[in-house]
Amino acid sequence: MAKVGNRQYKTLVCSECKEEDYREEKNVRNTTDRLEMNKYCPKCRKHTVHKEKK
Repeated sequence: MAKVGNRQYKTLVCSECKEEDYREEKNVRNTTDRLEMNKYCPKCRKHTVHKEKK
């Protein structure tokens, strides 16, 4: 069974306009590197790379 407390919510920031648009859940024990996803940015009005905030 999985242990409680390994999953945390991380904020994703648009790489172009620096807008904080999304919050994704991530298992911090299994994935130690930062999230990088291609998502839609409403401010830029197009799909851009969103990276995990520090």
